Amino acid sequence: MDKIEGLKEILEQDPKNSFARYGLAMELAGCGATVEALAEFDTLLVNDPDYTSGYFMAAQTLATAGRTQEARERLKAGIDCAAHSGNSHAANEMQAMLDELGQ
Repeated sequence: MDKIEGLKEILEQDPKNSFARYGLAMELAGCGATVEALAEFDTLLVNDPDYTSGYFMAAQTLATAGRTQEARERLKAGIDCAAHSGNSHAANEMQAMLDELGQ
């Protein structure tokens, strides 16, 4: 069984498993399935809005797809999330990417 199928199977049993949802989104993004990956990131962040790395990786996926404005918006939301949770490292990484994309 490949990773994507394995993660989907986990999510069938536990749809709110954030780790599996994030993993599925990352695998899909890595395969170039951008639309599907972004849908999984969206579901992840609806179910678990404090999953900081979901914002960053969704923004990277959006930027790679040329969807710069959406990437900026996702980064700003991620920076707010990271600041709220006290994760300054993640906030700094997202701020650096936001600066690269132009605010």
